Amino acid sequence: MSDPVLFEMKGNIAFLTLNRPEKLNALNYATNDLLLQFLDRIEDDPEIRAVIITGAGDQAFSAGGDIHEFSGSISEGVEVAVKAFVRRGQAMTARMEAFRKPIIAAVNGIAFGGGCEITEAVHLAIASERAVFAKPEINIGIPPTFGGTQRLPRLAGRKRALELLLTGDTFSPIKALELGLINKVVPHDELLPAAVELANRILRHSSVTAAGIITAVTRGLNVTIAEGLQMESEQFARIASSRDTREGLDAWIERRTPIYTGN
Repeated sequence: MSDPVLFEMKGNIAFLTLNRPEKLNALNYATNDLLLQFLDRIEDDPEIRAVIITGAGDQAFSAGGDIHEFSGSISEGVEVAVKAFVRRGQAMTARMEAFRKPIIAAVNGIAFGGGCEITEAVHLAIASERAVFAKPEINIGIPPTFGGTQRLPRLAGRKRALELLLTGDTFSPIKALELGLINKVVPHDELLPAAVELANRILRHSSVTAAGIITAVTRGLNVTIAEGLQMESEQFARIASSRDTREGLDAWIERRTPIYTGN
């Protein structure tokens, strides 16, 4: 039996591939748990400075939660379903959102439900022209449970998000780009190269500074502007004494390319 998530490292980039193509890469409990385990491993590895997540096969990024599995949990009772399904999925997307190394989704096909929620949660996303998105949970009588009722309105605005959440209609990658769900649409064959190119544009900079920016933005979105500005100040104070900041300043003054160490 194949692992539900594949891990590969190329240079300073970790690739996580959702690997249940026969199930359109549906997110069963084992997939969620393994994603969290890999994120722990990536966080602790100083050689890994960025993550690209995609789906196996040509059909799907992820069709969402494994309906057969969580239907069984619901049959056991609401408390069981909340613990096994809702909290597990929310923990996964929250971990991705707050992760201090940039995560890029390379959306290669269907991104429904939980697959769309991963796209909402990660820091950056590029979609193939073949991608298709949807918030279809209402079709099976449940609301989104991996953060979709909270993150999509923050990205797209309340009314545009509610239209998608209340209809369950599919939408194109061009629409996803318009809504702010993704950063770019590319030809299918160019998807992973485009994700790598974006990662490399980030990796030329200090990983310490990138982590501080991610933290300030992620935390700041959920507080008042005054509290967000305080977080911004705290991240500056945390980073300003680092070797990378000194190197960046010295390199600019000396008109040379900086060499960052991540310290």
